[in-house]
Amino acid sequence: MAFGCDGQRGSENGSNGLTLVDSKVDLGTARLGVIGGSGLYGMEGLEDRRSVTVQTPYGPPSDELVIGRIGTVEVVFLARHGRHHSYTPSEVPYRANLWALRSLGVRWVLSVSAVGSLQEQIRPLDMVVPDQFIDRTTSRQTTMFGEGLVAHVVFADPFCPVLSRLLADVAESLMPEGRRLHRGGTYLCMEGPAFSSRAESHLYRSWGCDVIGMTNHTEARLARECEIAYSTLAMATDYDCWHEEHASVTVEMVIDNLRANASLAQQIVRVAAERVAAQRPPSSSHHALRHALMTPISEVPAATRQRVDLLTTPYWGPWAS
Repeated sequence: MAFGCDGQRGSENGSNGLTLVDSKVDLGTARLGVIGGSGLYGMEGLEDRRSVTVQTPYGPPSDELVIGRIGTVEVVFLARHGRHHSYTPSEVPYRANLWALRSLGVRWVLSVSAVGSLQEQIRPLDMVVPDQFIDRTTSRQTTMFGEGLVAHVVFADPFCPVLSRLLADVAESLMPEGRRLHRGGTYLCMEGPAFSSRAESHLYRSWGCDVIGMTNHTEARLARECEIAYSTLAMATDYDCWHEEHASVTVEMVIDNLRANASLAQQIVRVAAERVAAQRPPSSSHHALRHALMTPISEVPAATRQRVDLLTTPYWGPWAS
């Protein structure tokens, strides 16, 4: 089955001695992806919207992808857990989701996610644009590669600093009185779907973590391999279970605060999309595979070449059986 690819032909000498193709990125026609988490299952304000079903070599994505327009930029929206919240954090088909977005020309992703706060100063209903991760998941597929092809992407700065700055500037300008936007911070990604124990929550606080969630690290890792710039708008819904003066997190608490944040998050994403349309910011993420493909092309199994052709075409040219 063919899954499609894109890329431009040219020439460049790669580190493995092969003649590679030109990896220039045409951001003038690129799309913006929006991944909605718990409580954000649709995207308001999209004009000329249509739904598409994408087949991927990693199986079906979480749901149909909705394509529309905000100003001069086309936006692709995907509900991370499905529109009816059908996938646990570990069941989310992350690889299919990111492959589908990349196949539709997405080169920037804004992720909207619910998180618990691990620090006093990050109050429920505040928002955070984090800049670091600690991963505590245990059962996720965290690479698009493998099966005869090794890629080592740089992940020291897991969120795109350019896109995150743009998102934080927009969010800070729109925060209502009494609520804050926090720039930077460490996102602890746990397996879920249960919330933390008190001992775990205190441990993560002792590590200096700022917020806790269940999805974004996996997503960001795969986005980097897909050469997509990635940033997160994290919506604090609770104090997890560490805070002695506040009730421990419950589903009801999370849902109530998600509803309170929903319209603000929609507004922030709409304005951020307009900024992306105006600036079309380049990112080092857009060339993440340039020096990352370690296996000589001649040694990569044909089935693997076909599976990752969408990603490797800018460097190796299109796969042909």
